[in-house]
Amino acid sequence: MAWVLLIVAGLLEVGWSVGMKFTDGFTRWWPSLFTGAGIVASMLLLAQAAKTLPIGTAYGVWVGIGAAGAAVVGMVVLGEPVTAARIFFVCLLLVAVVGLKATSGH
Repeated sequence: MAWVLLIVAGLLEVGWSVGMKFTDGFTRWWPSLFTGAGIVASMLLLAQAAKTLPIGTAYGVWVGIGAAGAAVVGMVVLGEPVTAARIFFVCLLLVAVVGLKATSGH
């Protein structure tokens, strides 16, 4: 169950990190509200997962999902540059996330 919570927390991190793009420096009410709620929910789920999983693994996977997901959403949805180097490094992030899971002992 901790892994499910952690994956959902990572996906929420993608949501709130992309959401910050739409807050205009937290001056727009609704995007700011949704972004703030995403931050809180993501942190709460990370904290729950960290009760069972090693913190290095939990935090690393959470950050990896968030960073890779935000980069992909940026490229696919927000029109950010899609280059071979960016795709390569997103893949490296995903390899690191899988590696942390595989070596966590859980």
